[in-house]
Amino acid sequence: MKRLINFKQRTTGSYSLYILAVAAIMLVSSACSKQLDVKDPNDPTFAGNVNTEGGIAAYAQGSVYWNGFSYGDGWLGDSYFSLPWGYRELMGDVVGGGQGSNNQTTTMGVPDSFVADPANPSTTTFTNTSPQATGIIRGFNDPASTANGNNALYYEWTNMYAMINGCNIALENVASIASLSADKVKTVQAWAYFWKGYAYAQLGSMYYAGLIEDKSSTIVNKYVDHNAIIAESDKQLKLAQTTLSAISNQGDYTAMISQLIPQQNQTGLGKAPSTAQFIKSINTLLARNILVNRLAPFVNGSTSATIAKASIPAASAADWAQIITYANAGIGQGDYVFTGRSSGTNSFFSATAGTVASIAAASNQNTTYKVSERLVANFGTGDARLANFSTADGIFYGDANTNTTRYSLVDGAAKGLTVPVLGSKQPGGIEVYIGPSYEENALMLAEAKIRTGDVAGGVTLINTVRAYQKAGVAALATTISATQALTELTKERGAALAFRGLSWFDARRWGWTYSIANGGGRYGATLIYNKVVYTNANINYNFMDYWDVPGDETGKNAPAAGSAAVKNPNW
Repeated sequence: MKRLINFKQRTTGSYSLYILAVAAIMLVSSACSKQLDVKDPNDPTFAGNVNTEGGIAAYAQGSVYWNGFSYGDGWLGDSYFSLPWGYRELMGDVVGGGQGSNNQTTTMGVPDSFVADPANPSTTTFTNTSPQATGIIRGFNDPASTANGNNALYYEWTNMYAMINGCNIALENVASIASLSADKVKTVQAWAYFWKGYAYAQLGSMYYAGLIEDKSSTIVNKYVDHNAIIAESDKQLKLAQTTLSAISNQGDYTAMISQLIPQQNQTGLGKAPSTAQFIKSINTLLARNILVNRLAPFVNGSTSATIAKASIPAASAADWAQIITYANAGIGQGDYVFTGRSSGTNSFFSATAGTVASIAAASNQNTTYKVSERLVANFGTGDARLANFSTADGIFYGDANTNTTRYSLVDGAAKGLTVPVLGSKQPGGIEVYIGPSYEENALMLAEAKIRTGDVAGGVTLINTVRAYQKAGVAALATTISATQALTELTKERGAALAFRGLSWFDARRWGWTYSIANGGGRYGATLIYNKVVYTNANINYNFMDYWDVPGDETGKNAPAAGSAAVKNPNW
């Protein structure tokens, strides 16, 4: 377990934004010392430190990749993709937590209860004595727990507001750099708008309320609900689109965007996108903002489930139509997108501990994260992508919950897999999709088609994604029912989008993570209980759908009059 080193002052949200702004320049200077000359790290002003093309490029890059994806995440692994994403993957049942680890990784993904064999409930029922919402989220949502690495709510909030602050500083200063052409200025502006939109999307999809920060290093204490945060995300993403569309000199754009993306990322599908490809990523993210923040119940094979006490409405016909519009203009096969790669040195995340997948890529007897039985069950018999998993290490018997597993995640890069590699500890071995991808876009469109009556069109897209990932399975018949198509859709999203930080949102919107008493729950699941494999289990997660605002924030930055609730009223 890696502990945070030399991070003495743990602050968050509005009160931390000035500190984060200072840290942005210091982080960038250490990461890009050949490009950025920081004359006085105790007085990091733009006039004295960031006044050239290379300087602003390094600053804008550092605001995203270092402040957004690395700042303060040294408690479990070493990046945003190992810790904040880790909680999502635990709640989305992609992984389970190992015995003896902290940061609430053993508890965050534990359901309230399950019945391993509904035909024999008296001997196969498990009940959790410390429910997630009250026992874990609210029980540890305070500064003292944060200081001990036990407050799961802290990290995502800190990372994304650090990113927003850095992007605000870039936007406030880029036009003053005289050496930049107008289109290079627009490129930096579009970059900052996009990543602000990305950050607000993460915040609005995770927390019940948040803060809209229009200026750097300011104190804002008017909390707005998650719908307003998503609306702000959409606003920033559309500003990025408008700004990109106004760029006329593609040479200037390419020269600048190539400096904004770390060099180790610019391989595979992570090469610098054209303006058209960048706009496609924005459209896919706009579609995601709708999809993951609407209920689309599919509980126990039924679309007619009604979820009580949900914090979001059910998707409407207009929502599905808008998703189709955005996805039709979204990412296609071969388009360059925003990915991350580790490198041997000087990387914003490490090869061995920078992601959930890299941490899990070893024997299940030793890893902090354990591959879930439910993840592997998404891959059908004969699917070539099953090569990512191994049973050679035997069964890991966890506590009496859902993290017992037969499977380990193999180092796919070391093995030279020809299907998409899910886990690896090799430098650059995993292509981490930071933003949306072709598969995500195609499967959003597939679901929208199925939900609006074009089942054949949706099934065709599922088949296309499986072929794209070289699954090697027989194509689904386009004549299957809508229920059968949605069943395959849920499996394919679980398989094709594994370890991309999306499975939690899917489980929530399909109704699986809500209490069975409120119409939710997961049915027909595979799990191991008392050393017996069951394949028809009922799982009652009862996970809080949108997290409370971190207590570190509300304790230092009390809500102003008229603020939205900072605690989810449905739990």
